[in-house]
Amino acid sequence: MRYAMRLFIDRLAAGAALALDDAARRVLYVAEGSVAIGGALSLAADSAWHGGAAALTAGAGGARLLRFELAADAAAAPDARLSAAVTLDPAAPWLIRCDRVAFPPGGVAYTHTHQGPGLRCLQLGRIRIETAGTVHHYAPGEAWFESGPDPVFAAGSETETTAFLRVMVLPRAFLGRSSIRYVRPEDQDKPKRQSYRIYIDAPLALPGSSP
Repeated sequence: MRYAMRLFIDRLAAGAALALDDAARRVLYVAEGSVAIGGALSLAADSAWHGGAAALTAGAGGARLLRFELAADAAAAPDARLSAAVTLDPAAPWLIRCDRVAFPPGGVAYTHTHQGPGLRCLQLGRIRIETAGTVHHYAPGEAWFESGPDPVFAAGSETETTAFLRVMVLPRAFLGRSSIRYVRPEDQDKPKRQSYRIYIDAPLALPGSSP
């Protein structure tokens, strides 16, 4: 079945509200400020939440949110920073993962694949992504999509830390396990300098389905 993965950037003034419906499954990452969800849960900067419908209220300093959504409608949303169509089996078990990948200066991720699709948004530094015969350079705030099975080589800045936030949909068998697979045998045992911080790694009910 076709779904859409989308990234929105929400900037909320102090006390501003944002109502999210149950038409999508989403991850909210608080990049700046703070936000209350449903009046019960409060998220500070550099924290994340996942779910469906939610009533958000920004804290006293406002908030900047990265909102990653998975929707059953594969049509692009005009206000999305990035949108990509993906095909997922609604009968299969899935998980949703939100993590932060960081490279020290000069760090690279050798040519690799993942076990499911995902969106990335650069937070720090610069990154070069080589995939499917193309080369793209990204700056902070810019986003890109990786399908999963298409091999990717990534190179961070030579002079500063590079970090991006990532949300992927993966088979549930990878709960608590890395989804990366290196393509070239000679890269398997090379030192891997990237580091990971996991915010969310949880079973996912696709939109329109039950857990």
